[in-house]
Amino acid sequence: MMRFIVDECTGTKVANFLRNQGYEVFSVYEQARGSTDTELIHKACTENWILITNDKDFGEKVYRENHPHHGIILLRLDDERATAKIAALEHLLASYAAVLPEKFTVVTPKNVRFAGRVS
Repeated sequence: MMRFIVDECTGTKVANFLRNQGYEVFSVYEQARGSTDTELIHKACTENWILITNDKDFGEKVYRENHPHHGIILLRLDDERATAKIAALEHLLASYAAVLPEKFTVVTPKNVRFAGRVS
C-alpha cells in the first residue's frame, strides 16, 4: 500500500480523500504545520512516503540540490481547488499507481510526466 505525505499547500481535503481511499496519509497541515521543504523531503525519503505537493520548489530540491526521494507528485493545475486536485489524483492513481514510487511525477491538466529518481 502506498503511503502519502500531503503538503500543507495541497490541503486537508486531498488528505481526507486519500484516507477514504484506504491509503496511509501524513497531512502536513494537520500533523506538522510549518515544516520546511527540506524537512518534508527528508521525512518522505527516510520513511518511504510519496510526497504530494503543488509547490514547484521540490523540483529544485531534487534536480538542483540532488535530494533523494521516494517519489514526488507535483500538481501543476490551473484550477487550484481541492476538487480539481482530487480529480487529478483519482486519474493518476487509477492509471499509474504502479509507477509512482521512486518517480518525480508532474501532473498538468493535459498530461502526466515521469522522471526517474536522481541519485
